[in-house]
Amino acid sequence: MILIVTPNPAVDVTYRVARQHVGTTQRVLDVARRPGGKGLNVGRVLDAVGIPSRAVLPLGAAPGRWIADGLDALGLTHVDIAVTGETRTTVTVVDDVAHPTMFGEPGPEVTTDEWVAVTDVIGQQLDGDVEFLVVSGSLPHRADPGVVADWVAAARMRGVPSLVDCPGGALLAAADAGATICKPNRDELLEATGADDERSGALQLLDRGAGAVVVSRGADGLAAHTRTGVTEVRAVPGVSGNPTGAGDAATAGLLAALLRGSSDGPTSPTTTTTAPSTPRVDHAALRSAAAFGAAAVLRPVAGEVDVDAVRRFLADDDGARSDARPSDPTWSHA
Repeated sequence: MILIVTPNPAVDVTYRVARQHVGTTQRVLDVARRPGGKGLNVGRVLDAVGIPSRAVLPLGAAPGRWIADGLDALGLTHVDIAVTGETRTTVTVVDDVAHPTMFGEPGPEVTTDEWVAVTDVIGQQLDGDVEFLVVSGSLPHRADPGVVADWVAAARMRGVPSLVDCPGGALLAAADAGATICKPNRDELLEATGADDERSGALQLLDRGAGAVVVSRGADGLAAHTRTGVTEVRAVPGVSGNPTGAGDAATAGLLAALLRGSSDGPTSPTTTTTAPSTPRVDHAALRSAAAFGAAAVLRPVAGEVDVDAVRRFLADDDGARSDARPSDPTWSHA
């Protein structure tokens, strides 16, 4: 089972319009509302391919109750922690031409006691049959990034590998706590580290304590950074649609590959305090991430994939060749 923490869940609203125009009244052609947030997107994609997960969510007020009811309707397992603030809403505007426009509210202020409750729940869940901890998405307004470090440390203490896909200070805190895999997109990596290029930023996270750094490059594919080098895959070519949530689907695809496993992949947790080994993020794992990300682009809303397309993309290696580069702090992706 995958334990997925979404620190800042949302009522995810997608508007489809004929064409986006700033400063004009536009008719909405279709509306889709889903329980949202990056971690919930990951969980929904994993569910689509038969991998069980459990969501941990701070939820507040009527929007929080709406999310909980929506997850029940989808048949997704979740553990909710009540917070006093109101769970946020995100609005994504899509058409058939322009890149989607997303409006993301900052989220509620969560009190210190409420974060302690979230951390306690995560610890309780980690004592069960958890194969991976995933922390995905932004933190709510004014949240201390140190909470992410606490969650990573709790997993590490129990020998459970962790994957963190958070921006800003939360990404740095995860690396400091020894996250097994940090998975930012390239812009998030450069912004959090202040680095001039991808390799330098990844090396900063590795020096802080991350086991590996997987960087989403959007249309340029993905790269896995370790101290010894970089493995890259190109994105699946010729795919167009709605890229919202593609990075979350890529996370699910990466996890799916790691759970299929090799001898150095994640294992069931034990009560040992030994830190988990870092699963090998190889060509096959990155290809799986790229295939899932591309298959998400074909769906109208985040948190879904075209499963047949995943199989098709994985069967066709022509667009997903990889290269391994030796360790070189001066290397940057062109």
